Amino acid sequence: MSEPVTLYHAPNSRSSGALTLLEELGVPYNIHTINLKAGEQRQPAYLAINPMGKVPAITHRGELVTELPAVFIYLADLYPQAGLAPSTDSPLRAPYLRFLAFYGGSFEPAIMDRAAKREPGPPMSSPYGTFDATVGTIAARLRAGKYILGDQFSAADVLWGTALSWVIGFKLLPELPELTDYVARVTARPAFGRVRERDAAMAAEQEATAAAA
Repeated sequence: MSEPVTLYHAPNSRSSGALTLLEELGVPYNIHTINLKAGEQRQPAYLAINPMGKVPAITHRGELVTELPAVFIYLADLYPQAGLAPSTDSPLRAPYLRFLAFYGGSFEPAIMDRAAKREPGPPMSSPYGTFDATVGTIAARLRAGKYILGDQFSAADVLWGTALSWVIGFKLLPELPELTDYVARVTARPAFGRVRERDAAMAAEQEATAAAA
């Protein structure tokens, strides 16, 4: 058996998706919590792990993996027995990789611009073209099937279910039925519930520690 992955995680952050994926995979793992409100992500101890000062990061067999889509690809491929990543010879591998990369390369930049009320650059130089085209791309995909890969649940759904839940909750996306129905379906899975409870407990512990300091 492969040695366990260590996840560097901050509750109620992007790394919650990676924690949910580990729960979906059903494998042993280690967790190292980072207190973002206390600024631990900018302290030398964590910058020695990830110089970008971001979560999630994972370490495994002495190697570091950062960037959310890369973490998802690595973990789902590391544990193929869980069936959360199409094999390299599957026709579903192409849309699987496409929508993992699309999240990091197009969707998140579009959402960050919208959240900051920044005007995107010209379509020819913007990483995502236009906001409407970006939202339309994922909405069209979800109108075509139950999950990103149609009827097959995958690690891509852990990523997108987590992300869409957050951005819809913050009113950064229109509440299109294909998006809200998808979020409800995916986040009802037991792994998501376990992580919500665990994050709430970790966040409360961090707040209590800060209050006592």
